[in-house]
Amino acid sequence: MKLTKLEHAALVVDVAGRRLFIDPGSFTTALTDTTNADAVVITHEHPDHWTAEQLDRILKFSPDVRIFGPAGVAAAAKGYPVTVVADGDSVEAGPFRLRFFGRTHAVIHESIPVIDNVGVLVNDELYYGGDSFTIPADVEVNTLAVPANAPWLKISEVIDYVLAIKPRRSFPTHEMLLSRAGKDLSNTRIKSATEQNGGEFFPLEPNESLDL
Repeated sequence: MKLTKLEHAALVVDVAGRRLFIDPGSFTTALTDTTNADAVVITHEHPDHWTAEQLDRILKFSPDVRIFGPAGVAAAAKGYPVTVVADGDSVEAGPFRLRFFGRTHAVIHESIPVIDNVGVLVNDELYYGGDSFTIPADVEVNTLAVPANAPWLKISEVIDYVLAIKPRRSFPTHEMLLSRAGKDLSNTRIKSATEQNGGEFFPLEPNESLDL
C-alpha cells in the first residue's frame, strides 16, 4: 500500500494500481491523474476538504467511484452519489477496507456551529481523523496522519493526540496555512511526540510518498 500526500488535507492511497482519494479540497492543486479510483472519502463538508470541481475531476475518469462521507457531506454535495457513513461503520471498495470513527468536527469557537466529521481507518493501517482528535477505540494505529495547523487546534492538543494514539509512523497534514518556519516547528513537535512511544516520523511534503 502506497500513501501519497497532496497539499493541505488531501491524500491518495494506492493498492495494486487502484486508488482511494481522501479529502481533495480547495487548498489542493487541481487533480489531474484520477484514473482507477475505487473510492473517495470526505471527512466533512468544509471546502478545504472537498469541492465539486475536485469530485468532477475524479468522476470524469473513474465514473464508478464510490463516495463516502457523513450526512453533512451528503447534504452539501447534493447531486453527487454520496454514501452516508457514521461512527462504527465499515465498508469495502475494491481493495480498500474503510472503518469510520467519530461524529463531530472539533470546536472552532462557541459561536460557530459544530458539523459532522468522520475519521477513517484504511486497511487497518492508516488513520486520518479529518478535523478532529477522535481516537479510534480498540484499534492499534500503525500510521497516523497528524493535523499540523488549523483554527480548531493548538500544538499542545496535537502532541497529546499523538501521545495517546502511539502510532508506529506519523506524518503531518492539514498545514497549508503554515509558513516554512511554522511547518518546521510543527514537525519538530510531532516528531518528538511520535518518538516518545518508539514511533518514526516522516516529514512528508506535497507529492511525496510512503510505502506502508
